[in-house]
Amino acid sequence: MRELLKYLKNYKVQSVLAPLFKLLEASFELFVPMVVSAIINEIDAGNGSVSYVIYACLILVALGVVGLISAVAAQYFAAKAAVGFSKELRHDLFDKMQSLSYSEIDNLGTGKMITRMTSDVNQVQSGVNLVLRLFMRSPFIVFGAMVMASLIDTFAGGVFAIAIAVLCVVVFGIMLVSIPLYKKVQGNLDKVTVATRETLTGARVLRAFCKEDDEIASYNQKNAELTKSQRFVGKVSALMNPLTYAIINAAIIALMYTGAIKFNAGSLDRGQVVALYNYMSQILIELIKLANLIITVTKSFACAGRINEILQMQPSLKKGEGSDGASASFIEFRNVSVNYGNAPNNALEGINFTVERGQTVGIIGGTGAGKTTLVNMLPHFYDAKTGEVFIDGENVNAIGDEKLRDKCGIVPQRAVLFEGTVRENMQWGLAGATDEEIFAAIETAQATDVIKSKEGGLDEIVEQGGKNFSGGQRQRLTIARALVKKPQILILDDSASALDYATDARLRQSLKKLDYNPTVFIVSQRTSSIRHADKIIVLDGGKMVGLGTHEELLKNCDVYREIHYSQFEKEGA
Repeated sequence: MRELLKYLKNYKVQSVLAPLFKLLEASFELFVPMVVSAIINEIDAGNGSVSYVIYACLILVALGVVGLISAVAAQYFAAKAAVGFSKELRHDLFDKMQSLSYSEIDNLGTGKMITRMTSDVNQVQSGVNLVLRLFMRSPFIVFGAMVMASLIDTFAGGVFAIAIAVLCVVVFGIMLVSIPLYKKVQGNLDKVTVATRETLTGARVLRAFCKEDDEIASYNQKNAELTKSQRFVGKVSALMNPLTYAIINAAIIALMYTGAIKFNAGSLDRGQVVALYNYMSQILIELIKLANLIITVTKSFACAGRINEILQMQPSLKKGEGSDGASASFIEFRNVSVNYGNAPNNALEGINFTVERGQTVGIIGGTGAGKTTLVNMLPHFYDAKTGEVFIDGENVNAIGDEKLRDKCGIVPQRAVLFEGTVRENMQWGLAGATDEEIFAAIETAQATDVIKSKEGGLDEIVEQGGKNFSGGQRQRLTIARALVKKPQILILDDSASALDYATDARLRQSLKKLDYNPTVFIVSQRTSSIRHADKIIVLDGGKMVGLGTHEELLKNCDVYREIHYSQFEKEGA
C-alpha cells in the first residue's frame, strides 16, 4: 500500500484537511461529556439555575453544529482525495498494462487484469476514503477519552488503558490473520471473473456442443470456492465486533462498580460517573467504526498488493538496445528465435530471411507453426530471444515503438471493431482522415458494398465488438482501417479467412495497385492466397522449412507441397 501513496501527491491539501476536520469534530465531541457532567453537578448542587442549564445546552448545540460542519467538510475532502487517487491509479495501471508485451499479457490473463482494474481499485479507493476520515479520528477519540477519564479519576484512566491495550491486541491480531485470507478471496474472484468472461464470450460454442450444464457446474464450483473463502474470512473478521463489545462492556462494568463505590465514599460526584460512562461509550462506538475500518483496510492492503504486482512488472520488451549492425535490406530476420515465457521449446527458432521494399511475402504452415508470432515480431510485440530483426536498416529494439508501429498497418486474426461509427473506426488508422481517403481504403479492401448496404454509410453505428456486422464484413473493414494510414508495412494475419475466393482474389489484386507500394505480409492457410507472392515462407514447428516462390516450393518443399495438394484436391482447383 505504501508504494501507492504517491498517487495522493496531487491531493495533498485534501489528504491533510480531511483528517484535520475529523480531529476538529472529535475534539468537540470529547467536550460533550464534560458539559453534561457540569449540568448534572449544577442540578445536584441544588442551584437549579435555569439560565445556566440553557447556557450549557446552547453550548451542546454549538458543539453539535460545529461538529456536523466539520464532519461534512471531512467527508468532502476525503471523497475528493480518494476518487482522485483511484483516477491516477487506474491511469497508471492502464498505461502499465498497455506497455506489457503480448507474452506478459497472455501470462496475466484478461480476467485478472479486469479484476485489478475494477474490483481491486474500487476496494483500495474505499480504504483510502475511510482511512482519511477515521484513521486519526478513532484513535484520537479512544486515547482522548482515556486522557479525559484520567483527569477525572486516575484509577478510571487505568481501566481505560488496560481495555485499550487488550483491544489493540485483538484488532491487530485479527488484521494479521485476515490479510492473507483476503488475498485468497481476490484470487478466487479472479477465477470467477475469468469463467464468466469465457462463458459469455463462448456462449454460442457452448450451446453448439450442448455444454451448458458442464459450464454451469464448473462455474458453480468456482463460485462455491469464492463463497467458502469469503465466509471463512468473514467469520474471522466478524470476531472483531463481539470481542470489542465484550471487552468494552467488561470495562464499563468495572467503571460502574468502582464509580459507585467512590460515589458513596464522596471521592466522585454523579456528573463525573456519568462522564466516565459516556467516555467509555464513545470508545465503544469508535472501536466499532475502527473494526469496520480495519476490515476494509485489510481488504485494501490485499488488493493494493495485487495491483502493485502489475505496477512493479518490468516490460520485457527491449528498447534502445539494438546492436550497431545494420541491414542493407528493408526487412531482415537474422537468426531469430522466440520463446514464450518459460516454455520448454522455442515458438520460433533460427529464422533467417530478407525482404525488399514493396515485395509481397506469404507465410504458411500448420496450426501452431509460429506464423502469427513471426509477423508480430515486425511491430515489436514480442522480443527475440536470440537474433535480431531489422526494419529499414535499424534494429527494431532501437526504434521507438510508436515510430515503428506507425510504419505498420496491422490486421490481426480476430477482426475487432470498436463501438462508435464506421468513420470513427476508420480514423483509428489516421486521425482526421477525410471521407475520400476512407472510401479509397474501403474500396481497396472490397468493402464498398458493406457501406452501401448500411443506411448511415460512414455514420453507421458500430455496436460493441462490431456484432451488427458479419464476420466477412468485419474483416474487410479492419483491412480498410489498416489501409487508411497508408502503411509502409501491411500485415494481414489470416485476415481473409471469412472471405470467399473471388473477394480474396480481388483484394490481392487491389493491394498490388496501391500507389504507395507497401511491403505486404500475408499469413494464410490457403496456398491460393499467397501463390503469387514474391516469396513464400513455410513454417513447421517454429522452424523455417521452405523459402521461395510458389513454383520453387512445389518442387523443393515437402510441407508446402502437402498443404497445396491437400487443398488442390479438396477445392477442385
